[in-house]
Amino acid sequence: MSLISYALIAFAVIALLSQMFKILQEYERGVIFFLGRFQKVKGPGLIILFPGLQKMVRVDLRVMVLDVPTQDVISRDNVSVKVNAVVYFRVVDPEKAIIRVENFFEATSQLSQTTLRSVLGQHELDDMLSEREKLNDNIQNLLDQRTDNWGIKVANVEIKHVDLDESMIRAIAQQAEAERSRRAKIINAEGEKQAARMIAEAARTLAEEEQALQLRYLQTLKEIANEKTNTIVFPLPLDLVEPLVRIAKSAESTP
Repeated sequence: MSLISYALIAFAVIALLSQMFKILQEYERGVIFFLGRFQKVKGPGLIILFPGLQKMVRVDLRVMVLDVPTQDVISRDNVSVKVNAVVYFRVVDPEKAIIRVENFFEATSQLSQTTLRSVLGQHELDDMLSEREKLNDNIQNLLDQRTDNWGIKVANVEIKHVDLDESMIRAIAQQAEAERSRRAKIINAEGEKQAARMIAEAARTLAEEEQALQLRYLQTLKEIANEKTNTIVFPLPLDLVEPLVRIAKSAESTP
């Protein structure tokens, strides 16, 4: 035999061995088919195959990151927004992932896009901005239920961005300003209400205690005396005025 023949034989043997022996990593599994029929799932480690009779499809069991493209969503209150998200999932059943769906990664991607639009379209804009954790959980639960038949486990879903039009941003800013103004007026009104209640309570206390009223009168005179002014107004107590008023009324009634 010639040198070329030996080389061809050696090449064929190497090619045959490369088809027979496969090494799977710890995070990989091999779905084995025998004459086109599913046989078993093997791995990790060294796998021996019979070329021509058996075929192996590798499946990665690690968590995969799926970037959901930006989706146009119309909220329940008819606001158009652009939303994108990220989905974390992994294969938990290699047999289902290979046999029941042609391309589990592409299928999960398409399902994530439709589910994102469906779930967010049932909520108002305020919910999208303030209740992301709740929406993330809703999307994750729906995806996990729908991909279970494919041997896929959706671990987490995160909404990344909710983009609004400039006109909507201005409208939200105006709404926030109006809300702050309303709260400020309410706080101011509450303060005036409490102050009026305390003044009324103080007035009742002074009316019940004549000594307290006299002390307040003297304190007021002291405060007026400390003022740097040429004019001093002395308040006249009502208890001095009332006798004079009664005398005047009596004189008018006497014929």
